[in-house]
Amino acid sequence: MGCCYYQVALGRAPPSMMANSWVVARAEQRPVAPPPDLPFDRTLLGGGSFSASRRRDLVFVVNPRGANGKTWKEWKKLLPYLRSRLGKHCNICESFTSGPSHATDITRESIREGADAVIAVGGDGTLHEVVNGFFWAGKPVTYQDTATSYSTALGLIPLGTGSDFARTFGWKNDPYDAVERIAKGQRSQIDVGVIGRENEELHYFLNVADIHLSAKAGYYASRYKRFGNLCYVFGALQAFIGHSNQDFRIKVNGGEWETYPRVTALCIGNAKFFGGGMKITPNADPTSGNFEVVILQDFKWYDFIFKLHKLYNGTHLSVKNVSSRSRPKINTREGQGRAFGRGINSLPKRVAPAFAGCMLYAHLAGRSHISFPLIFFTLS
Repeated sequence: MGCCYYQVALGRAPPSMMANSWVVARAEQRPVAPPPDLPFDRTLLGGGSFSASRRRDLVFVVNPRGANGKTWKEWKKLLPYLRSRLGKHCNICESFTSGPSHATDITRESIREGADAVIAVGGDGTLHEVVNGFFWAGKPVTYQDTATSYSTALGLIPLGTGSDFARTFGWKNDPYDAVERIAKGQRSQIDVGVIGRENEELHYFLNVADIHLSAKAGYYASRYKRFGNLCYVFGALQAFIGHSNQDFRIKVNGGEWETYPRVTALCIGNAKFFGGGMKITPNADPTSGNFEVVILQDFKWYDFIFKLHKLYNGTHLSVKNVSSRSRPKINTREGQGRAFGRGINSLPKRVAPAFAGCMLYAHLAGRSHISFPLIFFTLS
């Protein structure tokens, strides 16, 4: 596992999209043949448009509070090894986040200054912020020297509480393995998602976008991180307090609106896992050009407890009141009341952290050439 190449085709929401609806859509994909396997010194350390003799600039965005402080401790242990493994070819820059959205700002600044790679060190929240730093106002951020044909890579060293996106690829929270993946440069393809609502800011995602109860659970889980992955179970149980299932209207591939009554959660998977290892969209494939959309209807808190093992092993699709669809384009709109979706600023102000929940229109940005833990964006 190693360096990844993206070709990202950005899409636009249809003008007919209503302000109170969400759209999840995959942009039109252009077939791109992946480049042949490259040795180490021709990918991150020797590739790109600059001379192979130039030292590469790697920016590691570290969330020191990740995993209840574990990320900071593990990073300090890793740093000597990382410098010995990559320091011969690269300038290694540490950048520590100080609060919500700081990783996004760091990433944008790094790209504009010409960083060869921005590597998220932490969990899914840190990765999410870094991914969003690659874009601004619906467009990719670029190196400020416009005369140079150049793109920045996105990387990942998974050291968070859940690190659910990494699970889809079978990666463990082993930072030394992650450094080796960076060095080896093996590639695959992956799709990337966009969440938003008409006339509002867009937010990009690689993993799972979720609406209603599961988005609230993701926020409340932050209160219980001392319990490790169990924090998501506790967060879900707290989210059930005062929760009300509601009707949703969903439209797939531009078809007719369909009503789904008493929806508990709507999960749109680009990858398979969320909630600290729950295999919520078990058939999702981030290279397929489709989402897997899983809808849970009329769940009570005790349904969640009794069926929890099925959520973790991915066998819940056979459960009554659970349905699944695989589609490249999804529109959703809530019925009566207010729904919540994971992203930004969708929860009420009293429980509105950055990237914890969002009421936005969502749309996916298309197939990209990616090799994890490094993703080279080729934006055209």
